[in-house]
Amino acid sequence: MGRLRWIVLVLALLGAALSVWRLEAARVGLDRQSLAVGRTPATVWRLPGAGPAPVVVIAHGFAGSRPLMEGFAEALARAGYIAVAYDLAGHGRNPVPMSGDVTAIDGTTRVLMDELARVSDAALALPGADGRLALVGHSMASDIVVRQAMRDPRVGAVVAVSLFTRAATGTEPRNLLIVTGALEAGLTDEALRTVRLTDPTAAASQTVGPPENARRAVLAPGVEHVGVLYSRTTLTESRDWLNAAFGRDGVAPIPLRGPWVLALMVSLTATGWPLAGLMRRWRAEAPPPSLPRGRFWVALALPAIATPLILAPLKISFLPVLVADYLAVHFALMGGLTLALCAAFGSLRPGGWRALGLALPVALFAILIFGQGLDRYVASFWPTGPRIPVVLAMAMGAVPFLLADATLTEGGRARWIRTLSVRAMALASLGFAVALDFDRLMFLLIILPVLLLFYLLFGTLGGWVGRATWRPGVQGVALGIFLGWALGVTFPMFAA
Repeated sequence: MGRLRWIVLVLALLGAALSVWRLEAARVGLDRQSLAVGRTPATVWRLPGAGPAPVVVIAHGFAGSRPLMEGFAEALARAGYIAVAYDLAGHGRNPVPMSGDVTAIDGTTRVLMDELARVSDAALALPGADGRLALVGHSMASDIVVRQAMRDPRVGAVVAVSLFTRAATGTEPRNLLIVTGALEAGLTDEALRTVRLTDPTAAASQTVGPPENARRAVLAPGVEHVGVLYSRTTLTESRDWLNAAFGRDGVAPIPLRGPWVLALMVSLTATGWPLAGLMRRWRAEAPPPSLPRGRFWVALALPAIATPLILAPLKISFLPVLVADYLAVHFALMGGLTLALCAAFGSLRPGGWRALGLALPVALFAILIFGQGLDRYVASFWPTGPRIPVVLAMAMGAVPFLLADATLTEGGRARWIRTLSVRAMALASLGFAVALDFDRLMFLLIILPVLLLFYLLFGTLGGWVGRATWRPGVQGVALGIFLGWALGVTFPMFAA
C-alpha cells in the first residue's frame, strides 16, 4: 500500500475517532436505562439526581427506530425531563410486528396508538415522574401522537415533527408545536394549514391561541425529512415549547449530532480507498468492456421501464414486511433483465469463484464497520430472528440489481455521466412503480432517500473496489449483500 493510501487511512481513522468522541460526549452525564413495556423495548433518559419532572414519550417515524430520535432524548433529558424513546411495533428491536389495516384509522393506526398508551402508562409510573406527560412524534408517528393526545387527557403538550394528519382541530391536541424541514415540499403547507385552524392569519414562527392551549408552526431552515431530526432549530424549539407548556425553564447546550454522524459515515467510507488498494494483487487481466452508446442506453432504459409495467398487475406478497417483497422482486427483475441484455451485447464478464471470494470480505467489512456505527447512532442495524429471512430475500434481489449497476458502470471505470445515469434511472424506475400503484407502494418513497445515500457513500466504496480489481462482480455482490441487509433491517415487519 503506497504512502498516500497510508496517509488517507490514518486521517480517515482519526476522523472516525473524533466523530465517535463527539457523539459519545453528548451522552456524558446522562443516565440511560432500558425499559421493557410488555414486548416493546424502550430507553429512559434523565439527569441523575434530578427532581420530579414531566415525562416526554418520543416516537420515531416509518422505518425508523430509537437511535434516530436520540437527539430529542438527549436535549430534553438535559433540560430536566424524563425522556422515553421506544421502538414502535414492527420496527427496530421490537419483536411484535405491525398489524391491522394500514389504510384504516381503526386498523394499524389504532394498534400503534394503543402501544403508545402502554408506553405512556409505564413512563408515568417511573420514579421521579410528576404525572405530567408530553408526546413527540416524527412523520408517521406525528399522526399517532396527535390522535393519542386527543384521547388521553394526561397529555399536556405535543411536538409533531414533519406533521401529516387530518385529526387535529383548532383546539386539539393541546399545546401543539409543529416543526417541519423547510425543504419538505408539501409538509410545510400542511403545518401552516393545521395552525390556521386556530388562527386563519397565522404565519410561520408565530404562536397563536390562548397561553394555556397554544399553536405554533416552525420551518427548520435548510433541512428535509430526516435532516429535520438533527436540526438545532427543531431541538431548541421542542425544548422551549415544553418549557412554556409546563412552566419550566430548564436549558442546556444542544450538541449537533447530524454533522458528526455524517462525518463518521464519510470517514468510515474513506477507509475503503486504501483498503481497496490491497486488492490490486487479484486484479483481472483486462478491464471490463464498455458498451457502445446505443446499446448502453438500451440496457439501461429498457429494464427500468419494463420492470414496473411487468409487475404492476401482480400482487406480490411473500414477506411479512410492508412493500419489501415488491422491492426485492423489482430489484431482481430489473437486474436480471439488464444482465441478460449485457450478456447479449457481449459485455458481461463471468466473475467466477474468485470474484465471490473477494466480494465476501468487502461485504463483511461494510456490515461490521458501517453497521456498528449505524446501529449506535442512526438506526437499528442488527436483525432480530424474524428478520433474517427478510434480509436473505432482499439480498437475493439486491445482488443482481447491483451486479447490473456494476456492469453498466464498468466496475467504477465508466465516465461520470454514465454512472449518474445508471443511478438516476434506478430511482426513476422505483418512482414509476409508485406512480402506477400509489396506494400499495407509497412507502417505497421513504426508501428513495436511503438509496440515494447508499449510492453516495457505498457506491463510492464500490467504485474503489471495482477499479482496484477490474472485476464488476466483486463490487456488485458485495454491495448487493450489504444493501439487502440494510433494507432487510429497515422495513417494518407486518402481520396481516
